[in-house]
Amino acid sequence: MAGSSHGHTPAAWTGVTIAFIGFCIAGAFMVLDQPLGFWAGMVVVLLGGVVGAVMRAMGMGQPKDLHQPHAMTGDREPARAEG
Repeated sequence: MAGSSHGHTPAAWTGVTIAFIGFCIAGAFMVLDQPLGFWAGMVVVLLGGVVGAVMRAMGMGQPKDLHQPHAMTGDREPARAEG
């Protein structure tokens, strides 16, 4: 995926950053034994996904037609050693 710039967009970075912050919030409140804070952190995690999807819909994500799918050529069976 390195050749396709997968995830190198403002939408991806923003969504993942928000989700990571929510994960940290949920983890801290889980250790502190505060269920309400844990679920608040989980809501922030989901919010990261929503924000990323909205930003992608606004054109800040990677376009789907940027790269052509890889073409499959030839035989799919491994080469056998002769002799």
